[in-house]
Amino acid sequence: MTATVTTARTTGLDASTTASSFARHRTGVVLVGALALLILGAFLIGGGTWPESLTVDLTGPLGNVSDWIIDNRDTHPLFLYFFGHISNAVVLSVRGVYLVLLAAGWAGVTAAAGLIAWRVAGIRLALTAVAAFILCALLGMWVPTMQTLALMVVAVLASVILGALLGLAAGLSDRVFRSLRPVLDTMQVMPAFAYLLPVVLVFGIGVPAAVLATVVYAAPPMARLTALGLRDADAGVMEAAASLGATGRQRLLTARLPLARKELLLGLNQTIMMALSMAVIASVIGAGGLGDRVYQALASVDVGAALAAGIPIVLLAVVLDRVTAAAGNRIGTAPQTGPAWSGWAVVVAGTVGAAVVARLASKPTWPDAWTVGIAEPVNEAVGWMTDHLYSGVPVIGGTADWAAHFTTWILDPVRDGLQWLPWWALLLLVAVLAMVIGTWRTTLTAVLAMSAIGVLGVWDPALNTLSQVLAGVAVTLVIGFAVGIAASRSERVERLLRPVLDVFQTMPQFVYLIPVVALFGVGRAPAVAAAVIYALPAVVRITTQGMNGVDPVVMESSRSLGATGMQQLRKVQLPLARPALLLAVNQGVVLVLAVVVIGGLVGGGALGYDVVFGLAQGDLATGLVAGAAIVCLGLMLDRVTQPTQRRTGKGA
Repeated sequence: MTATVTTARTTGLDASTTASSFARHRTGVVLVGALALLILGAFLIGGGTWPESLTVDLTGPLGNVSDWIIDNRDTHPLFLYFFGHISNAVVLSVRGVYLVLLAAGWAGVTAAAGLIAWRVAGIRLALTAVAAFILCALLGMWVPTMQTLALMVVAVLASVILGALLGLAAGLSDRVFRSLRPVLDTMQVMPAFAYLLPVVLVFGIGVPAAVLATVVYAAPPMARLTALGLRDADAGVMEAAASLGATGRQRLLTARLPLARKELLLGLNQTIMMALSMAVIASVIGAGGLGDRVYQALASVDVGAALAAGIPIVLLAVVLDRVTAAAGNRIGTAPQTGPAWSGWAVVVAGTVGAAVVARLASKPTWPDAWTVGIAEPVNEAVGWMTDHLYSGVPVIGGTADWAAHFTTWILDPVRDGLQWLPWWALLLLVAVLAMVIGTWRTTLTAVLAMSAIGVLGVWDPALNTLSQVLAGVAVTLVIGFAVGIAASRSERVERLLRPVLDVFQTMPQFVYLIPVVALFGVGRAPAVAAAVIYALPAVVRITTQGMNGVDPVVMESSRSLGATGMQQLRKVQLPLARPALLLAVNQGVVLVLAVVVIGGLVGGGALGYDVVFGLAQGDLATGLVAGAAIVCLGLMLDRVTQPTQRRTGKGA
């Protein structure tokens, strides 16, 4: 019997050792196999770009679908009794909220913002909210701000309801959770631009399409966090509720949902921020409001007007983020000093009182005499920069020179190199990267996604976009890792960076285009610069958290053995923080892609330009193909940068 047990243990140990040895040599095996395939492919397939014989021209079918929808939009029952009712409901809802905001006037809305912030977050944020709304009015952007806010209210409400229902189903059912997770994963890596064209195809240009695109974009965080909160409910509490004879519905209402309050509020916070970001971008399809002002200003390179509309967007983002985040943080910590309804009664009474007083004073709308125009001074400053900083600066050169050098020395070589590679070699490279970092499933997904780009017939534009992403990610990681490591090693640096990162992480993607256009003009380099600025905060924050998360005992042990600070960094912190650093790479790639695509608005070209062209010219076939290629590119980049846990043996 003992011999049998010993033999079994030895066999298990041998199997485990074999599996571990294979895992250690996995990268070498993959690289050797890839090299063999590369040599074999060079002889059998040759070079060249994606073969035209392997492409599928969707222009005709998509054009026919577009024409059919346009011809039948006013007569077909599907549009009359389904999509038509949805469109009308959206229009009426947004219009109703907008009229309520106008009726409340600047005083009522500002008072409501301050009182709500006071009720859920405290006096400091209340003063911040009041100052933010007054500044929006001072800049002459009160009406566009209310238009954006009305669209936001409707979109967030719909997103929260849809996301909560999906999250509830996924939180209570393993089957729904497994089915929903890959969908949410895919939607999470899709750039915002990819959501615009499908809704435009059905609803046309206008507010309904903008609201529904925003809902589709903003609902996944609510769904994911709701499911997470419900599934992670304390098992002991749930067991106690079941032992007391509570039904499933009672356990949900009295145990699961209360325990998931923090996750639900975090989902609300993320939904609000993503809805604001998308509502601004949706100005391209007729959302109006602040985003439309920014879009029109960028189209005419009017940096002053773009900044005047961009500042209120940032203020809205900061206020909404701070208030919802503070509400979540106060759960379980703020004592209840009176009835819950009393505080909200003060909010309602204060709002109505402020609105009535403003009307009695004959000032329901913000007076034009109280506005401050910043467009002209900003444009004068930009003109001065154009004359003095764009070029000809001694030693360091001008900003336009930097952009030109970056394009010539980095963007062009990377793009030309990718386009020079044989199509099959690029697919092989994608497969190798995915196999080294993931599993055969992720490899298959990445290769199929990249192949789909070729089949769609946009291989070269996609590689142009990919070159911008790779260049942007490289710059982001170099700066982000350096700043993150510095912040992890110095509390002072971390304290100084925290408010900056907080503000930058709340700014919608569209806003980042304004400063880079002012500094660098238009082109591919400014688009990459905006992407770098947008992605840096996430990379810095994840890197800092990963480095700070290294076990202090391990750090102390290495220090006691005489390791220097640099040796600790190289031999201890960086290896142990590897999962966080890989997550930073993944997030950097996804975020850079999102803004590089939007960079099509400021001369970025490639797939982003095709989407903008399709939207502007009504060429939905071109736009939809480019949008599908963007989704495939995002899916591929996510899979080759997202580490996947592998099973190395039975019981591993």
